[in-house]
Amino acid sequence: MNSNQNLKFLLRFIQNPKQVGSVIPSSRFLAKKMVESVVPWDRVSAIAELGSGTGAITRFIKPRVSDAAKVLLFEMDDTMKRDLQTNYPHFSSYSNACHLTKIMSQHGIHQLDSVISGLPFFNFKSDLRETLLHQITEALKPGGYFIAFQYSLQMKKHLSEKFIIEKIDFVPLNFPPAFVYICRKKEEI
Repeated sequence: MNSNQNLKFLLRFIQNPKQVGSVIPSSRFLAKKMVESVVPWDRVSAIAELGSGTGAITRFIKPRVSDAAKVLLFEMDDTMKRDLQTNYPHFSSYSNACHLTKIMSQHGIHQLDSVISGLPFFNFKSDLRETLLHQITEALKPGGYFIAFQYSLQMKKHLSEKFIIEKIDFVPLNFPPAFVYICRKKEEI
């Protein structure tokens, strides 16, 4: 991550802290932890990253996905979204993750194998948080993985109502330190 991207991220945080959620992009340690939690990569045919920002996690996704895999990136900030489109032309970039299932349908994607998220869920109003989590659960295949980082454990109870939390990893080498929730969609009965 270069200093220009760090400055851009900081300015976006100052303009809208509830949307951006941090003063600097995710560290490579956090990005690696998130991406290594998606298993097995050789079976991933469709994946979404929510809150892609400057691409700190996206750049670790790129070498893992096959050329045939469909990757959907979501970033509300127009400048960061344009940068993502330039840097990852084979991935599809969109603004609003609240339209995840509609966008999947436009791409002929029935279900996602995994959703990776850097969204600051706890900062969102409850109706927005519920909409996003509903979109994620609808998008994921049964047993699909939702991998999200948060800066606290405040979302644990809420996520456990919707997913099976397999593990929560702590990543101290990030600013601020983060928790990575590795959640699996409950099997439909």
